Amino acid sequence: MDLSLTPEQRAYRDEVRALLDTDEVRAETRSVRTRPGAEGGLLDVYRRLGERRLLAPNWPERYGGGGRTIAEKAILTEELIAHGVPDIVHTLSIDIVGLALLLYGTDRQKERLLPPIARGESAAGVLFSEPEAGSDLAALRTRAERDGDGWRLSGRKIYSAKSHLADFALCAARTTDSEVRFHGITVFIVPMKTPGVAVEPLWNIGDDRFCDVSLSGIRVTDEDVLGTVDDGWQIIGKVLGLERTGVEFQAKARRWLDAALDRAAAAAADVTVDVGAGAEGERLVALDADVRAAGLLAWRCVNNLQADRTDDVESAVAKFWAGETGREVAMAAAETTGLDALLAGDDEEALELGLLEAAYREAPGLTLASGTSEVMLTLIASTGLGLLA
Repeated sequence: MDLSLTPEQRAYRDEVRALLDTDEVRAETRSVRTRPGAEGGLLDVYRRLGERRLLAPNWPERYGGGGRTIAEKAILTEELIAHGVPDIVHTLSIDIVGLALLLYGTDRQKERLLPPIARGESAAGVLFSEPEAGSDLAALRTRAERDGDGWRLSGRKIYSAKSHLADFALCAARTTDSEVRFHGITVFIVPMKTPGVAVEPLWNIGDDRFCDVSLSGIRVTDEDVLGTVDDGWQIIGKVLGLERTGVEFQAKARRWLDAALDRAAAAAADVTVDVGAGAEGERLVALDADVRAAGLLAWRCVNNLQADRTDDVESAVAKFWAGETGREVAMAAAETTGLDALLAGDDEEALELGLLEAAYREAPGLTLASGTSEVMLTLIASTGLGLLA
């Protein structure tokens, strides 16, 4: 497998880097990182990328994309993270919701919803998880009842990232009771700024807000159904599987580890000790190998997608390894750096705008997002190894 970039992909990376290296983008990133309680939403940098058709590089040009490949999308994700640009809104809007619309949306849905996202002017979210249906989405209880030529949606969704910023969201609801638990689920396009949609914060230790969303009988039309009624499970499985490459997790692990290595090198230079010596150095060196492996696994998934070849087991391996490695890197970075790693971004003496402190809070979530590590291991054991047959 050839993991090297083509000349066109290198040119795209260079163009993205040039934009992200500008004083304006650095100032915006610093503002988000150093203000207590601030979080990255629709940023000016998104609009700057959108103006150049760089924000949704793998989308068709007719919808505001760049007409490129999934590799450019992965490159953008890596560069956003490497430059410290908050990426959650981008991941939700472009990688998940946008992908779902491209695969299953009608022409009218695509023309209405995709261009504003590609321009960096609109954000989208996902309403899947519920109090009793997290990893087991087939157990969801949100209902969609027929109402003339439309539907009434009632239910509660939790742990929905950035829902307070979303203009619309993809919502999974049960439309038909069935003995086959995966049948009878439909995905709806729900406008978030509408009466009957209540969004409350779920405060957490991370920088990015999660939300508790209640749907009180809101009405949507048949035009708001994504795909086919009762066949939403196919959409959920397909989109989450394609999004599960581990690219963003390994990119975060790379950035965190590089910061820890730089700090260790500086400390070693002060006492004329080789950074690779001692237990701490050996731990970081071993993690460097793990991060490199995570990158290779992630890009293998990207290559598979580019070749229109999906492998759920390889995706599960990549996601599991990248998530677990990211968590271990954040813990090791904090422990080897010492008390300086506890300084938050609003402290003038914080390392890289509080990068390691924020990483320590964010990292445990990497083993949950896009499918928990336990679910990934089950998929690997059953589908990949045939151990649970």
